[in-house]
Amino acid sequence: MRIVRIDDLQHPALADYTQLTDVELRRVREPAEGLYLAESPKVIERALGSGHLPRSVLLLEDWLPKIGGLLEAHPEVPVYVGEAEQLSALTGFHLHRGAIASMHRPAERDPLGLLRSSRRVVVLEDLADHTNVGAIFRSCAALGADAVLLSPACADPLYRRAVRVSMGAVLQIPWARLPDWPSAGPLIREAGYELAAFALGEESEDLADFVGSLPERLALLFGTEGAGLSRRALASSTRRVRIPMDHGVDSLNVATAAAVALWAVRAGDRAGSGRSG
Repeated sequence: MRIVRIDDLQHPALADYTQLTDVELRRVREPAEGLYLAESPKVIERALGSGHLPRSVLLLEDWLPKIGGLLEAHPEVPVYVGEAEQLSALTGFHLHRGAIASMHRPAERDPLGLLRSSRRVVVLEDLADHTNVGAIFRSCAALGADAVLLSPACADPLYRRAVRVSMGAVLQIPWARLPDWPSAGPLIREAGYELAAFALGEESEDLADFVGSLPERLALLFGTEGAGLSRRALASSTRRVRIPMDHGVDSLNVATAAAVALWAVRAGDRAGSGRSG
């Protein structure tokens, strides 16, 4: 393991870890520079297990034994070791998970390729909150979604907070960026998918009824926090679905709604398998 003790916080080699709390800066900078950050040994392990390559690692001394085993296949990767105060000054926050790795960002996937190799897909339109994106990916991993497709303006799944909240699921569930709706809608439908938009309204069918007879290929479409799905997204959908709610509640957080929908679809698939058997 190539250990480097930190003695100069301005060293260019540490640039990957600067200004981590500036969301807007990092949102633009990380894709442009071809990197993302994996925070905590567990997430680093999942990143490496997914075949992603590390650029460097930043950690506290106490975490060297745990990280060392993960980097056996990458002896050339520098491991920057510093005191808690140094790392806080460098990153802008307390590194309470002990370690953070700068990883090479993987090549972008082809959305059509993902559609062809999947049956159950989640489509996210313009979600701005990285926490919601990460939570949805975690639900996708837990509840059987094969892939996630993102609108051009949707938040980056590889942003540090999204990776952390997902517990590394964004590194396990394949995802791709869609083109704008005039092209994305036909792309999804022509690949054989029912595109089900989760939206309120009398024309929307109850989720329980919807999962009673599921299509062979299904894409679940969720919209941005607050405003919901755009008119173009709704026009591109083939069905509209609502989650019934009590006590005058009109909507759920988008991550919660996605989890409920995925659980219901999985239950519907299992029930359908039982009937067909």
